[in-house]
Amino acid sequence: MRHKHGYRKLGRTSAHRLALLKNQAIALVTYGKIETTLPKAKELRGYVERLITTAKRGDSNAHRLIFAKLQCKNSTKKLVTEIAPKYTERAGGYTRIVRLGTRRGDAAEMAYIELV
Repeated sequence: MRHKHGYRKLGRTSAHRLALLKNQAIALVTYGKIETTLPKAKELRGYVERLITTAKRGDSNAHRLIFAKLQCKNSTKKLVTEIAPKYTERAGGYTRIVRLGTRRGDAAEMAYIELV
């Protein structure tokens, strides 16, 4: 039973799960909207929102913290200089999940996750 378990394992090891979230976060920052399965989108939401909250500070330490999580210079720069300043008055809720229905091959529930 889950009983307040804090995250979804997504059928992966911890290293694989972190790599998946990192790559999806880079894609979301780069493109603004990605299509994925619903459980992955729900798990990615918290990961990206923490990054944006850190990026709102805009100092050099925020750059370091975000680069440590993303390992991508272009995405880090775009997140701190372009995306985070849009949300200065917003206290969370930077992403939106839109359900799309089921995938034809395996009936997995699909969703868009996008920056608001």
